[in-house]
Amino acid sequence: MKQQWVLLIAAACAFACPPVLAADNPQQDRMTACNAQAGERKGDERKAFMSKCLSGHQKSSNAQQERMKTCNAKAGEKKGDERKAFMKECLSAEKKAYDGKMSACNTKSKGMTGDERKKFMSECMKAPA
Repeated sequence: MKQQWVLLIAAACAFACPPVLAADNPQQDRMTACNAQAGERKGDERKAFMSKCLSGHQKSSNAQQERMKTCNAKAGEKKGDERKAFMKECLSAEKKAYDGKMSACNTKSKGMTGDERKKFMSECMKAPA
């Protein structure tokens, strides 16, 4: 009689309990991304890169950092007030371009949600204007 109850409870749980899926695994996602970034690195260089990347110390630059790099390159040999004025104007123009692109991508992504929207926005923002 006890065995029948145990089997009955086990069967009920098997149908009532949702299966565990290996879907959203951030560590696995990070491993996939780091493997892609590692490219052709081999041996100790790859091991060091993967360790740093997986630990989260590999930081990608944000939009402000990218604007600074671009404007610094354009500023060239300018010095003092001339450089300061140039950088102010350049960063302002770069931000306006970024905001315009973000707005266009947001408009195109209407109706998308979750991972679909996240992937679309990432690709849209990387695409040339």
